[in-house]
Amino acid sequence: MSITENTIEVKPYSLTELANIYGITNRTMKSWIVRHNEAIGEKVGRLYNAKQVAIIFDRLGLPGKAVEY
Repeated sequence: MSITENTIEVKPYSLTELANIYGITNRTMKSWIVRHNEAIGEKVGRLYNAKQVAIIFDRLGLPGKAVEY
């Protein structure tokens, strides 16, 4: 994970890695992402690509500032 002093790298992440970054469970992360599936698109393989991760951060807010649903 690439979190250092309020910065996070936009790169491919798995659902589990994203959940860890946001400090939530995989189930919660998946429910947050499902609400934005149209914008994010389907992941290929086990990772969301960097473009999808940028959309996730934009839609959910940056980690540590995530909006709860």
